[in-house]
Amino acid sequence: MIRLDKYLADMGEGTRQEVKKQIRRGAVTVNGETVRSPERKVSEGDQVCLDGIEVAYAKMEYYMLNKPGGVVSATEDKRDRTVLDLIQDKKRKDLFPVGRLDRDTEGLLLITNDGELSHRLLSPRRHVDKTYYAEVDGRATEQTKKAFREGVDIGTREEPLVTMPADLEILEAGRDLSRVRLTIREGKFHQVKRMFHAQGMEVVYLKRESMGPLRLDESLKPGEYRPLTEEEIKRLKEE
Repeated sequence: MIRLDKYLADMGEGTRQEVKKQIRRGAVTVNGETVRSPERKVSEGDQVCLDGIEVAYAKMEYYMLNKPGGVVSATEDKRDRTVLDLIQDKKRKDLFPVGRLDRDTEGLLLITNDGELSHRLLSPRRHVDKTYYAEVDGRATEQTKKAFREGVDIGTREEPLVTMPADLEILEAGRDLSRVRLTIREGKFHQVKRMFHAQGMEVVYLKRESMGPLRLDESLKPGEYRPLTEEEIKRLKEE
């Protein structure tokens, strides 16, 4: 059971104070009955309507977003659009991105309010695979693959930092541009870019394709999203 004002606030219908005013003016019904008490307890099975429009309750939400470039992985930002701004039909106001992608990086991003799942996926102790497609300025070689397998020092002279072993697949190695697929098992700041930089190459395009068992739906264009399926949620929770 949950208070009526919290129910409506959780579903993004306003702040607690705003929805209390709506309730007291008679704008809210529960199972067809006008309710003017914000303290009224309701359950997920009750039909709650605001101004005649049903407000369905969702305890947890899970969205797969194909993040476009130019959008920041944050819940709010005073200057740039955020990934949450792209989720137009969300019910809950407490959604957040699981991890972050750089502003110019595209691809798979999980949006949810499931803090326990987020912790499991991001925990440094769990080493969840993350696979990226990248285009890099420079020629990737077998030596590059070997270096990534052994771990790359992406730290500084004062603070060395060697990455965990990573798998590099060379899709195309041109003189000036290489196309690769890289799987890492941690998520250091700017890690993919720093790994290639340490090998004398610069990333010019980066797209995340998968995170653990969750793969980007290829039908989603940049900026598009969809709810996760029950099977996808199940596999993520088993990760």
